[in-house]
Amino acid sequence: MDVQDLTHAIAALNALSAGFLAAGYAFIRRGDRMRHRLMMLSALAVSAVFLVVYVIYKLNSGFAKFGGAGFVRPLYFTILGLHIAAAIAIVPLVPLTVWRALSGNFAAHRRLARVTWPVWMYVGVSGVVVYVMAVHLFPYHG
Repeated sequence: MDVQDLTHAIAALNALSAGFLAAGYAFIRRGDRMRHRLMMLSALAVSAVFLVVYVIYKLNSGFAKFGGAGFVRPLYFTILGLHIAAAIAIVPLVPLTVWRALSGNFAAHRRLARVTWPVWMYVGVSGVVVYVMAVHLFPYHG
């Protein structure tokens, strides 16, 4: 296995975390706290695995190059830039939101989750978009 193959695993983990986040949101909207908790903890676990795989990939590959030109280039880098900023933002937000829930401080959890969830969801979805654009639609041919 080549280190470049990890890009596929990274995208799959992003998609899986977004799926768990969407399911968790749907469950809490229906008042199903048990399934909500399971989905959110699953999203957390998948995101932790993602982080390990991502660090391994970055330590062994550096930065990927984007092969797109024209209007798609600034579009890609805008999505990527927002993805990176959001990914940095969720580093403290996710553990704090989870901690508030696990501590039973549900009012504070709910307030923070209203910020954390959409940012975390954006990270998951935009990670897949960046992957599809850079690896499948506009790969770099240097």
